[in-house]
Amino acid sequence: MTEEEKRAGAGEWVGLAVLVLPCLLASMDMSVMFITLPSLSADLGPSSSEQLWIMDAYGFLLAGLLITMGTLGDRFGRRRVLLTGAAAFGAASVLAACSTSPETLIAARVLLGIAGATLAPSTLSLIRSMFHDAAQRATAVGIWTAGFAGGAVLGPIIGGLLLEHFWWGSVFLVNVPVMVLLLILGPLLLTEYRDPEPGRFDLLGAAMSLVAVLGVIYGIKTMAEHGFGWIPLMCCAAGLAVGAVFLRRQHGAANPVIDMMLFRTRRFNVPLLIDALATFGLVGFSLFNWQFMQIVLGMGPLESAVWSLPTFLVMPLGIALATALAPRIGKHNVIAAGLLVATAGYVMLALLRADSGIVHLVSGMTVVSIGIGAVSAVVTEVILSAAPPERAGAASAMAETSAEFGGALGIALLGSIGTAVYRSELAVSAPDDLTSKELEAARSTLGGAVETAAALPRGTAESLRNAAFDAFAREARIASVVSAVLMTGAAVLIATLLRTARTRPGPEAPRSAAEHHDGDRAGESALPG
Repeated sequence: MTEEEKRAGAGEWVGLAVLVLPCLLASMDMSVMFITLPSLSADLGPSSSEQLWIMDAYGFLLAGLLITMGTLGDRFGRRRVLLTGAAAFGAASVLAACSTSPETLIAARVLLGIAGATLAPSTLSLIRSMFHDAAQRATAVGIWTAGFAGGAVLGPIIGGLLLEHFWWGSVFLVNVPVMVLLLILGPLLLTEYRDPEPGRFDLLGAAMSLVAVLGVIYGIKTMAEHGFGWIPLMCCAAGLAVGAVFLRRQHGAANPVIDMMLFRTRRFNVPLLIDALATFGLVGFSLFNWQFMQIVLGMGPLESAVWSLPTFLVMPLGIALATALAPRIGKHNVIAAGLLVATAGYVMLALLRADSGIVHLVSGMTVVSIGIGAVSAVVTEVILSAAPPERAGAASAMAETSAEFGGALGIALLGSIGTAVYRSELAVSAPDDLTSKELEAARSTLGGAVETAAALPRGTAESLRNAAFDAFAREARIASVVSAVLMTGAAVLIATLLRTARTRPGPEAPRSAAEHHDGDRAGESALPG
């Protein structure tokens, strides 16, 4: 393939725009429920358990099926899987919008999760097959990353605007015209790609990967919401056990779900770890970010969503800088620099106090977003380039799955650390005239403290709120310090291990089908710089 033939034309870039849209919506559907839940709860009257399933069913199925759907795309056609998923996503959105009971809405959210799992790996792997030129592919992956990340920020904003004028079902119906557009333009603009020799699909392996991911994610999220307990611990243990058996089985499988040879190269496994760590801090700290705006600063959901816009608007800046600098100074150096920028943002947040104000919070999160945007774009492109073209779907799914695990761990671990700090701090600083029941309610959550204060005399109420806000600010500062330390460690890791991988390619090179594509991948597996 000549240099001219490798470069993508206008058709590919228009196709990229089509690919970004479903990813934007898939990401929006994860965050839009935060602002929609009060309205639909008032209408449908779900129990507390049903509310949790309405919130979590989508994310659980999405995380659990990413690997399976990525592998299906490699074997049966990425465009075919994408369009099938788009049709299912649109139909499930209509079902969700028309739900008249919690059970129907939960079922619709399950279907949305299954369909949504086809979108991210299919779109990302299609980018791998559409853009052969390394520089163009890096730009395309950056645009894709901005779209996927932007959906999480835009979800509450668009949801808030819709809820101002329409009923809660409108947040699901907005998906339908985009999916119809994808079904019309997809066959015209997207070239089909599949593994020419896929072999037999490993159904048992796919089922095991689903059970492993669901078990661990469910256990982690349950512990994040309710604290440590035997049931979530057993779910995590069972998921890890099934995952270990799954990985062992993949080593000897004739047609594995995951090409285990990929994990023998640092150019693949180190970026996966960095992806998880970057998401760990960003998603984990979002717990404190939203509560600070809505409870400490007293903002409404829509106002707080608007204030979060800068974190989305600067992300393309980080992506553009990373894409421009990577060919000049090396991808590993750009990733390390992005992590250090994120560290600087977390250091700013480590100075946050209850009376700091919105500018301090948004400034810190904006710096974090610039750094994480740079990291995410380059790390994703490195993972794609390290995998052979016929395994791009599975590699894309692994990248998304690692990010899901990172986010779940961030919520669980930072949430658990923060809760311990908050409870300890408030036990010391709460007003002395509280009853034991009032103190326990205030120590449970920040929202519990505000609710308890509402029923107290004015002086005691003000003292309790101030003490709770100070304790929460300390909780956020500790989470910021943990995130800053992790980002610094990740920067050292990427700068040392990937630099070593470049200078010692022999034992690190994957011995898979990638070796048959050296001509097409020249200069892609090795990190420039």
